[in-house]
Amino acid sequence: MSQNCLLEEVCQWNEEMCKRKMGHVFPELICIYQCSERSSEQLRVLKILTDKFLPHISFAEKEQTFFSQTLPRVITLFDELADKLSQQAGGLSSQNTELQAALRNTIQSQVQLLEVLVNIVHHVCTLEETLTLASIHSLSLAAFHVLKNTFSHCKDSETLYSGHLHLVADLLQSLFKEAYSLQKSFMELLDRIVLESANATGDDIACMVIVVHNVLKICPVISKMDHALHANTWKFLINLTFCSRISVKHRKLIETKLPHNELVAGLCEVILYSFNSCLQLAEQVNQPAGMGNANTTDCKLFQKTMKLCRFFVNTLVHYVKEFIDFLSKSCHILHHLYLQMYSKIAPSLYAPILSDGPCDQIASVVPVALDALVSQLLFFRPFVEMVLQDNQDFSLELTFPQCLLLMNVMGKLPSQSWEVQSLWCSGSQFSEERPRLPLFNVLFHNFQRCYAELSLPVQLPGVMSKGQAQQNISFYEYVCTQLCSFITSLPASLFPALEFTLLDAVLSPHMLTALLATDTWCFLARYGSAELCAHHISLIAQLVKSCCGECYQLSHLSLLLRRMLFLMSADHQVVFVEKFSPKEISNLLLWRQVSVKALTPELQKPVTSDITRTAIDQCLKWQSSKCALGELEQVNVALAALVAVCHAHGEALNLDLQLSITETLCQIWTALTVEQVLSQHCLQQTAALLLSLVALLIRVVGPTLIAQVVLFLSSLLPLNPPDHVRLAALDFLGSLGKIVIPPDVQGTVLPKLPCLFASLLADKSWLILQHALQGFTLFAEETCHEAVVPHSLESGGIKNKVVSFLNKVITTVECKELQVERLKQENNILDAHFTSLNICAVNDPVVMEPSAKRARLEHCEEYESALQTAENAFKTLQTLIQQGPVPERVMVRLQALQTIIIALNNGR
Repeated sequence: MSQNCLLEEVCQWNEEMCKRKMGHVFPELICIYQCSERSSEQLRVLKILTDKFLPHISFAEKEQTFFSQTLPRVITLFDELADKLSQQAGGLSSQNTELQAALRNTIQSQVQLLEVLVNIVHHVCTLEETLTLASIHSLSLAAFHVLKNTFSHCKDSETLYSGHLHLVADLLQSLFKEAYSLQKSFMELLDRIVLESANATGDDIACMVIVVHNVLKICPVISKMDHALHANTWKFLINLTFCSRISVKHRKLIETKLPHNELVAGLCEVILYSFNSCLQLAEQVNQPAGMGNANTTDCKLFQKTMKLCRFFVNTLVHYVKEFIDFLSKSCHILHHLYLQMYSKIAPSLYAPILSDGPCDQIASVVPVALDALVSQLLFFRPFVEMVLQDNQDFSLELTFPQCLLLMNVMGKLPSQSWEVQSLWCSGSQFSEERPRLPLFNVLFHNFQRCYAELSLPVQLPGVMSKGQAQQNISFYEYVCTQLCSFITSLPASLFPALEFTLLDAVLSPHMLTALLATDTWCFLARYGSAELCAHHISLIAQLVKSCCGECYQLSHLSLLLRRMLFLMSADHQVVFVEKFSPKEISNLLLWRQVSVKALTPELQKPVTSDITRTAIDQCLKWQSSKCALGELEQVNVALAALVAVCHAHGEALNLDLQLSITETLCQIWTALTVEQVLSQHCLQQTAALLLSLVALLIRVVGPTLIAQVVLFLSSLLPLNPPDHVRLAALDFLGSLGKIVIPPDVQGTVLPKLPCLFASLLADKSWLILQHALQGFTLFAEETCHEAVVPHSLESGGIKNKVVSFLNKVITTVECKELQVERLKQENNILDAHFTSLNICAVNDPVVMEPSAKRARLEHCEEYESALQTAENAFKTLQTLIQQGPVPERVMVRLQALQTIIIALNNGR
C-alpha cells in the first residue's frame, strides 16, 4: 500500500481501529514522518499521529515513544520554515503574487505547527497522572524553541517585511495568537510539575534548570510586545523557582544551579524599561490634550504601566529575599538599579519635569519598593562592600541617589545588631577582606559632589515633630539632620571611625563638606560628655597652631574651634586658657581664630587684656628690629588677634587698650608704602588688617590717621590691589559714617570719598560690588556729611545699582531650567577641580607647605639693599661715561661685570 493510500485510510479510522492497529501502523507512520522531505507531508503525518495515536499511548511511554520521536523534527521543520521566510520576505510586494502566496503558505504552515503543539499540551493537561519534567522533556524543548522563534519573528516583522507587512499581517496575527495560546497552556502544564518524589533524579533537576533558562530567554523577546504576556511570563518564572511542590531536598540542589545572575539582571532590565515607560507616559500626560480623550487614554496607560513596574520590583524583592545567598555577583546590578531609578524621580535634577499627579504616584511607589529592597540587602556583606567600595566612578547623575541610599541605610541601622552596624561603619579591618570604606567616608565623598543639589537647593521631606505638619527642607539640612540622628545611636566602639571621617571632612577643600562636618561635630560635642568636648577642642587647637600660612585647612579648623569653644564647660575653659595662654606669642595664632565672647565673663576680661598686650608687644618688637620683612608674618598674626578682640568687644573694649592699639596702628602705618603693598603679599595682609582695625576703632582713631588712610587708599585703589585689601577698604569707608570728620582734615578727606566709593561701586567683581553697596549704604545712612553721597552717584550706572540695591530689585532673573543646567556645568568643573586636588594630595602630601616661601622672605631685605647699591653704582658709571672718553681698563671691568650678571641670571 502506498504512503498516500495509508494516510488516507488512517484518516478514516475511528478510535477503536487506531487503538487496534497502533502496534503495526504507528511505527510505519513515524518512519514516514522522519524520512519525508516535504514540509507539507511532515505536517500532515504529524497531525495524524497527534490526533489518532497520541491518546492511546500510556503516559509513562509518551516521552520515549512519541515526544522524542516527533518533536525534535518539529523544531527542525519550524526553523526551516523560518529561514525560508527570512530569505524571501525582503522581496514581498503586492505585484509579486506568486511570492506572496508562497510566504503566506509558509506562515500558515507555522501556524499549523503551533496548533499541533497546542493540541499536544492540551492533551497532556487532561491526564491525571503526576507529571515530572523528565516525562515531558522533549515537549518542553520544542515548545520553548518554537515560542522564542515565533515571538522573535513577530517582533521583527515590521523590519523583516519592510513596507509590505499588511500583505501578511492577518497570518502573523494568527501566528502570535497561537503562540500566546501555546505559552499559556504550557505554563499551566508546568504548574503541575512535582519534584517531591524521593525517586526524582538528577535529570529531573537538570530539566527544571533548563526550563528556567528557556523561560528566561523568552522574557526579553516579549518585553516590548505585550505587557500582560510579559508580566505573566515573569510571574510564572519566579513562581517556578519558588514552587512549593519541589521538595526541600531537591530545592536546595536546584537553587545552586539556577541562573541567579541572569534572572536578577533580566528583572532589573525589565524594571528599568517599565519605569522609563512610566516616565515617558507621565510626560505625555503633562502635555495639553489635542483630542478630548487623549490625556485620559495616556493616564490609563500610565496607571497600567505603573502597576506593572510595581509588580516587577516586588517580584525582585521577593526573589532577593529567597535567594540572597546566591546573589553576591548581582550586587552591582541591584546597586545600579537603585541609583538609576532615584536619579529619575524628584527631587533629582536629572528627573523629567512631571505634573503633580503622576509625580506623586511615582513617588509613592518607587521609594517604598526600593526601601524594601534595601531592607533585604542590609545584612548582605557583598552588597555592603559594593556600596562602600573605594574609588567608585559614579557619574554626577548618580551621586545624589548614592547619598539618598546611604541616608536610607543610616535610618535602618539603629535597629540592627552591632555586627551589622560595624559592617557598615567600621570599614574593612583585614587585608584579606575586600576593601570598603566606612559609611561616613562614602557619604561625605558623595555629598561634596552634589554641588548643584546643594546650590539650588533641592528639597526633601523633613521630620514631623511636636504634631506639626511635615515640611520640606534643604538637602543640606536633610543630610545633617539624618547624620546627627544616627550618631545618637552609634555604639562607642564605632566612634573612632566617625571622628576620623569628621576630621578628614573638615580638612576637605570643599567648603560645604567642611561645614557639614563642623555642624555634625558641634552636635557631637553637645550630645557627648564635657570631657569629650574638651578633648576634641584641645586636639583641634593643636591642629590650628600647626597650620602653616594661610590655607583652607586653617580656615575650616578655625571655624570649628570658634564654634566648639562656646560649648566648652567653664572649668574646661579655665584649663584651656592655661594650656594655651594668651600671654605667649606662639599662641596668638590660636587666639586670632576664636571669639573671646565664647569664654565665661570671668575669663573674658583677663584674656582680652593678655591678647592685646601680647599682640602689641609683638608689633613693638618688630618695629624695634627696623621693620624686617621676614618677621612681618608674626606681626600679621598679632594684628589678626587684635582684630578678633575688637570684633568681640568693639567699642566696649577698655579705653586704655583701644588707645594702645591705635597708637600701635599709627606707628605701623608709617612703615607702609603703596609700592610695597602692591608687590608683597605679606604687606597686603598687613594693610588689610590695619584697615579692619581702623574701621573697628574709628571713634577713637585720631584725625591724622584717618586722613593718612584716606590718602593711602586714593593712591592704592586705582592700582587694583587684591580683593581682600579692597574689602578691608570698604569696611573702613563704611565706618566713616559713624563719626564727624574733624574740620582740620575735612578738606583732605571729604573730596576723596566720592571718588573712592565710585571706583568700588563700579567694580566688575560681584563680590566687591555687593560689599561696596553694603558699605556705601551704611555710610549714607549714618553720615552727617550728606554732600558726599550725591557726589558718589554722579554716574547713572552706579546710581541705578544703588537704587536697585536699596529697593531689593533683582536685576537678572534666571529661569529654573537655565539655572539647573548652569549648575550642572559648574558641577562638572568643580568635580574635576576637587579630583585634581585629591590627586595632588596623594602624590605630594606637602604641596601646601609654604616654608620655602618664608625662607625667601627672611633675606628679601638684604637682596633689596644689595640691588639698590648696584643700581646706584651703575647709574654713576653711566653718568661718567656720558661725560667724556672712557679708559680702556674701565671697559674691561665692565665686560667682567657683564659676565657676572649673566651668571647671576642663570642661577650660578
